[in-house]
Amino acid sequence: MGKEEFVKEITNIEEDFAQWYTDVVKKAELADYTDTKGCIAIRPYGYAIWENIQKYADEKFKEVGVENVYFPVLISENLLQKEEEHVEGFAPEVAWVTEAGGEKLEERYCIRPTSETMFSTLYSKWLSSWRDLPMVYNQWCNVLRWEKETRPFLRSREFLWQEGHTIHETAKEAEERTIQMLDIYADVIENLLAIPVLKGRKTVKEQFAGAVATYTVESLMHDGRALQAGTSHYFGQNFTKPFEVKFQNREGKEEYAYQTSWGISTRLIGAVIMAHGDNRGLKLPPKVAPIQVVIVPVAMHKEGVKEKATELYENLKKKFRIKLDLRDNYTPGFKFNDWEMRGVPVRVEIGPRDIENGVAMLVRRDTLEKETVELSNLENRIEELLNEIHTSMYNECLKRREEKTTVAYTLDEMVKNLEENQGYVKTMWCGDVACEEKVKEVTGAHSRCMPFEQEHLADTCPVCGKKAEKMIIWGRQY
Repeated sequence: MGKEEFVKEITNIEEDFAQWYTDVVKKAELADYTDTKGCIAIRPYGYAIWENIQKYADEKFKEVGVENVYFPVLISENLLQKEEEHVEGFAPEVAWVTEAGGEKLEERYCIRPTSETMFSTLYSKWLSSWRDLPMVYNQWCNVLRWEKETRPFLRSREFLWQEGHTIHETAKEAEERTIQMLDIYADVIENLLAIPVLKGRKTVKEQFAGAVATYTVESLMHDGRALQAGTSHYFGQNFTKPFEVKFQNREGKEEYAYQTSWGISTRLIGAVIMAHGDNRGLKLPPKVAPIQVVIVPVAMHKEGVKEKATELYENLKKKFRIKLDLRDNYTPGFKFNDWEMRGVPVRVEIGPRDIENGVAMLVRRDTLEKETVELSNLENRIEELLNEIHTSMYNECLKRREEKTTVAYTLDEMVKNLEENQGYVKTMWCGDVACEEKVKEVTGAHSRCMPFEQEHLADTCPVCGKKAEKMIIWGRQY
């Protein structure tokens, strides 16, 4: 099978981005659809990406004092109802268990959409004094939200994530933790996944149900649509008061604790696919790739080729996540295409002539550039190349974001910008939710965030013309 024929099996990325995405998910064997509507099975290659995200993030969490726990998947209706704004926000997505063991339950249980209520009720049992604080807990788990429209990784009914829940002695300490965790998310997404992020605060309309403030890391995909890549929430005492999470403070008086929560999910796998992929398929950043290097012997039937390839594999596997492709039922050309489809960052090709000359061919997935490398320098060059690829992929995404970020001073300009160059649109904003809703109605774009790095673009709001203090970024979203 030639390159053209192989690539035809994926829809063109520019012609139908949504279908291209689905094709890549299935062809690269990341996930598959199941008989459970709206839920996917994550295949080994997809799960290995998640494991690498999990490992990197978990180490970062533990460096700042986070401890892992595990809480029940079922939450009683009574518990969920305790924080009104929270339950109202999640009500449309909740799945209920009403029967078990062949009998109707006295009280319904929801399958967790998130666990603020469960954590809060247990914190109220465990907390007594300021000396017990802070409690900085996280769980890696699954959640269920009955989404109407689903897409693998981006929005499936059941998905994997981590949810951190912390309580603190003071508002200041809780607010600092909220931002600290957001910064860790930015680190994960930029330094592991090679995707630049915008950090900022969500509007009241877009913030998490029950939060005082929600902060976000936003990323931009190949087609100019935005993806919320992670969020961190400051709750103040919105949960600790109804759940009686209180403690004896340093003056001996009773006080309610201050709370946060924060999460990233398998949606990040979708971000990697959509931010980096191309018409050959997946393109994985080296640090998160399950296989960083693949060795493909050429003319494998000839004497010494398989042996030399195996020797290289044995030497390199101590340093890299590496695969040796000894399949004898496919041509080298098919294998090249197959590993490109799976996004493996570096391919090593070695044949009889290469062995004679003491060299191998290195092919990088991001640019498809080839170079001949002395076998004696192979390990060093692969290490350098993996670093170069990460930087190059990050810069490519950054360049696209810059090209797809525009400024608008009127609502008409916002419409024009999004139609001509879909991406982020920067404007000023008066802070009125009516203007935010008008933008969504007219352009189909949601507010993404009020960036921490503010610019003064104009004096007035592009929608109502009133005085504007804040710059806000808009975009159509996944």
